[in-house]
Amino acid sequence: MNLQIVALLGQDGLTNGAIYALLALSILLVFTVTRVLLIPQGEFVAFGALTMAAIQAGRPAGLAWLVLALALAAAVADVAAGLRRRANGHPFRLGLRTAAMPVYAAALLGLVSILPLDELPMGVQALVTLGLVTPLGPLMYRIFFQPIAAAHGLVLLIVSIAVHVSLVGIGLLIFGAEGSRTEPFSEAGLDLGFVMVNSQTLWVLAVSLLLIVALYTFFERTLYGKALRATAVQQLGARLMGISPALAGKASFALAAFMGGLSGILIAPLTTLYFDSGFIISLKGFVGAIIGGLASYPVAALGALAVGLVESFSTFWASSYKEVLVFTLILPFLLWRSLKGGHGGEDEE
Repeated sequence: MNLQIVALLGQDGLTNGAIYALLALSILLVFTVTRVLLIPQGEFVAFGALTMAAIQAGRPAGLAWLVLALALAAAVADVAAGLRRRANGHPFRLGLRTAAMPVYAAALLGLVSILPLDELPMGVQALVTLGLVTPLGPLMYRIFFQPIAAAHGLVLLIVSIAVHVSLVGIGLLIFGAEGSRTEPFSEAGLDLGFVMVNSQTLWVLAVSLLLIVALYTFFERTLYGKALRATAVQQLGARLMGISPALAGKASFALAAFMGGLSGILIAPLTTLYFDSGFIISLKGFVGAIIGGLASYPVAALGALAVGLVESFSTFWASSYKEVLVFTLILPFLLWRSLKGGHGGEDEE
């Protein structure tokens, strides 16, 4: 192994690690706010990549139908909840949010069906893709998780797995079994002498770093960010201060869907993705989140970068055992956390 090979493997490792870091932060955010281990996080990645490819191929409407169906289901759930409150003697009120999402989904479906999106600039295609993928997060939370928000963590995990399996099947129905790959953002690169850095790698690193900085600013400087932090620290205390746990859950799922969809757009030019490719990608982000103890954002991001580097160098030394080596990274951290934290149950405070 010479310096050029080390540089190439390091480039691949940092690229993959940046994506895993975004997924790790998404999983960590959702877990701290809602106690849900978001197994379907990888589906946001796959749907983002495959939707971008479908737009470039002139077939963008598939995911829009799913968004519309979920929006209608969420509206029905809101109406049913309002009727239950009325039966208990409370006033029956439905806000604009109940109708806003179905209207948005219907407008988006009409937009992607009429406009020649395959002829538009790639930046517009990416925005449309994010506009399709991001609503899946809050809609998923409203339909599947909000009604059982107070349930045991094991119940939430089982529901999360069920949602993942369902989305994989829906992905097969919408996108088909064939893999897809999108056009690169640019053909240029950075020549460092001993290695040529791919332009898409630069895009991945730059956007990932920008998004991490934006997330830090969001949590430190904005009211909604501080509300999410408060909910993550103590849900009961946040509720007593007037912060809605339902709104916090929807916001965390929306951010997770946005970051997952953006990750899919970023890696789609680098590798061929299939309807079920998201699971293994999100598992590697989950490894980073575990390294961070499902609590520390900086450690989770660094752990995800380490996962990407280990995966990349494993392809050179022992490609057949690449996945084994990556997922083995969980074991020492789980053991250390177990020895450090004792064996208290979930309900112990």
